[in-house]
Parts: sequence; structure tokens; C-alpha cells
Amino acid sequence: MTRLILATRNAGKITELRAILADAGLTHDLVGADSYPEIPDVKETGVTFAENALLKAHALAQATGLPAVADDSGLCVDVLNGAPGIFSARWAGRHGDDRANLDLLLAQLSDIAAEHRGAHFACAAALALPDGTERVVEGRLLGTLRTAPAGDGGFGYDPVLQPEGETRTCAELTAAEKNEISHRGKAFRGLVPVVRELLGS
Repeated sequence: MTRLILATRNAGKITELRAILADAGLTHDLVGADSYPEIPDVKETGVTFAENALLKAHALAQATGLPAVADDSGLCVDVLNGAPGIFSARWAGRHGDDRANLDLLLAQLSDIAAEHRGAHFACAAALALPDGTERVVEGRLLGTLRTAPAGDGGFGYDPVLQPEGETRTCAELTAAEKNEISHRGKAFRGLVPVVRELLGS
């Protein structure tokens, strides 16, 4: 059984990818970065989601000698030319302040009519091997931005993105409903044939 390391300390992401691999019949032993606490977190200095995901995956693969998976994601707003994009987690200036990021974005879009509030969540998932082999798969969740937050689930910009074909925001969906359509779920599921190609089953 091949051990596969996921570049995250988020237990939810590990559970999600384990389930996706299991559903596909893959038996790889997936662990998170917490299994290697001596390895420092990698700075996301890339200018695209794919670059950041590859930076993290390659760093882990080199440090552990194991195949590594990493992802990077964010919100891309049409009228902001794709911003916040890779700056989604620190849009208001401080990394991870979800409320401040949300408030700033809504203020910036306060005069934008409903028909121009298109946006999508984007995720790039990367697999890197110790020999330098790499693959990237991207997933998107298309939608529109509400003018005010709704829902208590999820995190980040979930309370304001309403997926296409939905009347609810991502924060009003159940975890199972969101995982089924999410950008991260699509990217991770897209990695399944890549894992099978490079690592077998």
C-alpha cells in the first residue's frame, strides 16, 4: 500500500479525500501533514492556485520521500477581474479573518447589480512525486454573490456565494450537499485517475 501525504492539517480535508479515494476503489494510505510535524508549512508565493498547490506538494514530496497532494483555492469575482483569487484568505489584510474579508468584499460590490454579480470558487489540486513528476487538476463552483450573508455552515465566503441552480448559499447547504458540488470535491475527484496512473490502485 502506497502512503500518500496531503499538505494540510485540516482533518475535514483529509476525511474528504480519503472518502473520494475509497469511493474510487483506491487503497492508498492517506495521512495529513500532522504526521510529519517537523516539516514547516510552505509559504504560498505563487501567483496562481496551481502554482501554490504545486509549491506545497513538491515541498512535502521532497521532505518526506512520499507522493504528496496539496490544494489551493479561493473566490474569483467577475467584475473584480478574478479577485480576490489567491488573496481570498487575506483580502482585508489579515490572513484568515473571514468576517473582515466578507465585509470588505460586500462593500466593494455594494453598487453592483444582481446580473453582474457572477463569481466562482476555484480549486487547484496537485499531486507531486519525489522524482519531480507533477500533475494539477482544477475544479470550479459557479454562482452569484448575494448582497448579504446567509447561513451558518461552511466558512470563508460560503455565506454569500449562491451556486448556479440553487436558491441557497453554500453556507445554507448541508456538508454532504456542498461536497457533492464543491470546487475542492471536483478537483480532488479529478485527481483519482491521476493517482491511479502514477501510483496504481
